[in-house]
Amino acid sequence: MFDLKITGGTIVDGNGGASFTGDVGIKEGKITQIGKVDGPAVREINADGAIVTPGIIDVHTHYDGQAIWDSDLAPSSWHGITSVLMGNCGVGFAPLQPGDQNRLVSLMEGVEEIPGTALHEGLDWRWQSFGDYLDRLEAIAHTLNVATQIPHDPVRLYVMGNRAENREVATDEDVQAMKALVHEALKAGAFGFSTGRTDTHRTSDGHDTPASIAERHELEGLASAFQGLPYRILSAVSDFDMHDGEARFDPEFDILESMARIAGRPMTLSTMQRFLYPEQWERIAGRVENARAHGLDMRMQVAPRGVGVLQGLRTTLNALVGKPSYRKIMNLPFEDKLKALRDPQLRQKILSEGRIRVSDVDPAAPPQIDQVLDNLDFLSARMFPLGDPPNYEPAPEDSIHARAEARGVPVLEELYDQMLKDNGEAIIYFPIFNYNDGNLDTVYQMMTHPASHLGLGDGGAHVGTIVDSAWSSFFLAHWTRDRKEGTGAQIPIERAIQMVSADQADFMGLTDRGRLTTGMVADINIIDMQRLQVRRPHMIYDLPAGGRRLVQEAQGYLATLVAGIPILENDQLTGATPGRLLRAA
Repeated sequence: MFDLKITGGTIVDGNGGASFTGDVGIKEGKITQIGKVDGPAVREINADGAIVTPGIIDVHTHYDGQAIWDSDLAPSSWHGITSVLMGNCGVGFAPLQPGDQNRLVSLMEGVEEIPGTALHEGLDWRWQSFGDYLDRLEAIAHTLNVATQIPHDPVRLYVMGNRAENREVATDEDVQAMKALVHEALKAGAFGFSTGRTDTHRTSDGHDTPASIAERHELEGLASAFQGLPYRILSAVSDFDMHDGEARFDPEFDILESMARIAGRPMTLSTMQRFLYPEQWERIAGRVENARAHGLDMRMQVAPRGVGVLQGLRTTLNALVGKPSYRKIMNLPFEDKLKALRDPQLRQKILSEGRIRVSDVDPAAPPQIDQVLDNLDFLSARMFPLGDPPNYEPAPEDSIHARAEARGVPVLEELYDQMLKDNGEAIIYFPIFNYNDGNLDTVYQMMTHPASHLGLGDGGAHVGTIVDSAWSSFFLAHWTRDRKEGTGAQIPIERAIQMVSADQADFMGLTDRGRLTTGMVADINIIDMQRLQVRRPHMIYDLPAGGRRLVQEAQGYLATLVAGIPILENDQLTGATPGRLLRAA
């Protein structure tokens, strides 16, 4: 007697081989039979016409806070994802030095745009060491499996306190103390160590993050914490051009390569086609290829679509935020705000008045916002109405710039009018990264590079400007079915499923999931590929203290199983919470 049997589906097992029609038998949370499955089951799911796949593993999320107060871990749980890895970009909430709660909240609020009020309200801070934090996560029921890395910023703050915030160089004693914390966390079950090396990350009061100024001897010392331990991973985000432009590329890469060499473990580097340096990703690829030729397992972590900002009347940023008259109404209740913006006199005033510098009045605002507003006419050529269903590979003639020219109006007026559509719920898509050529050809090149793997979804973060946690649904629908033009137009479904499941499991060192084979944990998706589609992002207000967040649903998931238990059926969560904390072996 099986607990559950999936019958008649097209099995795409994650190994990359040809798909086949068959059944899957599940008992006690594991796959016990696959192919032709005879015998009764407590429950049977008919998968005729659908594909049956391993659950998707998301290696780049920021649910570090949300996992404390929220069992669902949506939006990820809506998109076929069965396991998430947190602790990315060097930010998180453990280890915790008593009294440092505000510092860690400021970091997460500034770097990942999660409201500080929600974090203060939702976190219970029932931990100190990183092991304590893992124990706290383990005590909470979740839909999905949760895994985490130990992040650099809390480690530095724990050891150095005020000196970490004051940009001081770590002493040898500091490095040894940090190394001990990292080693202890890795032994407790952290999957790796992450660091943030980007000058675009700021605390909520506008300061550099502590880890962003760490020098080579500190990073190499922390990498040595891996010695004597089994498989773990390193992850890093870097601009590769900090302080001195492109002259910093090779010295910065040298540091990260040295970390990978000392640790003797795989390292993943966040990699995008940057707006100002569109060929930089190729330089990263070249250095990664050279490192791999010399025995280092360095990888590029890439997103399957453009990465950028969503503009709307509910989002944190839009083209009107520098207008004084807009700022007077921007925090009104939404219906009042919408009514005010429809007033012809206020509309004319906003469109005609001068602009203030946003960074002068909002220290938490990204410094790039004023650069965008200064160059709005030029940049509007890569801003697009997103639509529903959303189009993430729009044509140049669909841009705000082209639409404004066709109407004979300024681009700001076109943006204003576009944001008022759909009763003010319309979204403008501004892909800052991965869209320099007006298509996703470069994304295809990055994704199919042999040293690449998928990520950068940032689930749980950037709640008012970005929602890329639907990357998995988009990737499967767009890259295996919808895309018709460009370099290497599509990816075979067998390879696509392997990229989101088995490849991710192998990277994390997970040997019990990521493939549909007997003995594996039954983390499984049943997907109607003809219906699979992401919906337009929208804002909800369900964070602690009434905080808001952008979410994005999908359709086409007949079922998602975690350990053999359906957590989602017909695109709706079931309320089941079979997910558990994953500890690195």
